[in-house]
Amino acid sequence: MSDLQRFVNFCRNIQPQSQEDIRHFFEGVIYFPYDNELLLQSFLHLNVTDYFPFCKDLLLFEKSPNGSNTDKGKCDFVYLTRDEKIALIETKFIDTEKTGTTNRTKRNHHRNKVFEQAITLKQKFSDQWNISTDLIKCCVFTTEDLAYRNESTDVDSKHILIKQLRQWQQEAKIALSGQGHGLG
Repeated sequence: MSDLQRFVNFCRNIQPQSQEDIRHFFEGVIYFPYDNELLLQSFLHLNVTDYFPFCKDLLLFEKSPNGSNTDKGKCDFVYLTRDEKIALIETKFIDTEKTGTTNRTKRNHHRNKVFEQAITLKQKFSDQWNISTDLIKCCVFTTEDLAYRNESTDVDSKHILIKQLRQWQQEAKIALSGQGHGLG
């Protein structure tokens, strides 16, 4: 068994929910988002193939490379890709609507941090599971277009604007209420 397959099996044991159960969890967030970051994560998971078409199955959500829930080094999403690799996706809700020096500083910190997290986690997953870094794809998903920032890194960057995220939330609530079942 390859190290990658060993990792996939491990993930399925520590996060045993079905893909449908996971989808239902994220659909519930649409109605009761207790924070903006979770709403962004819900949007991404329910629309992941629109932004990262290579993603196939969610393996881990909010877990560290060793599977714990620690705040030190946990990855927002780990997906198995269609070509049997791993995609690590870090999300960051960057509040582009607030103004002022403090908020500009905070935004810049978040911009830098999301890329740093993705790159650091790639190495941590590689080290923990002995998976070649060639088999690990790094991605970030934010509420601001940061594509210009990833030219010097090997990170796939996608985004949705806050206004679009809120519009999607309203439309998704209507769709879910009217159909009596999930999105997708």
